[in-house]
Amino acid sequence: MDQLRIMRQPAGAAQTMYDEAFVTPMRQELVRLGFEELRTPEDVDARLPGPAGTTLVVVNSICGCAAGRARPGVALALKQASVRPDRLTTVFAGQDRPATERARSHFAPYPPSSPQVALFKDGKLVFMMQRSEIEGRDAPEIAEHLVEAFEQHCGSVMK
Repeated sequence: MDQLRIMRQPAGAAQTMYDEAFVTPMRQELVRLGFEELRTPEDVDARLPGPAGTTLVVVNSICGCAAGRARPGVALALKQASVRPDRLTTVFAGQDRPATERARSHFAPYPPSSPQVALFKDGKLVFMMQRSEIEGRDAPEIAEHLVEAFEQHCGSVMK
């Protein structure tokens, strides 16, 4: 079994909503899939809106629909997809607030939502899945919707 590593807040980070020990397993679900955590506004600035190619941004959350629907749906989509985004990134709403706010500043015209999944292509937002689209679907339905977005916008063929 993987050893749980509790990640500490970056220096100068704002107060968080939840104890980091409680949130770490939720972060690790995406990190184990190859997602890069963007924990500061500077991390976000270095990745978004992104260079040429595609960047997936998952706004992770402690809520039940993130745990039971969004994260499993994203994992299933990445497993099933014949093409996938070039870069996988994530911010955690309520924990890394400044980073989450900075990421969401690139999501216009969409309002903040947790969870939330955005896809950028060549620096432009081309796909958004809001909480309202997540909470009414199960993980396989979310995966199907994400795979369709990957097929439409991503060009990297899986090996």
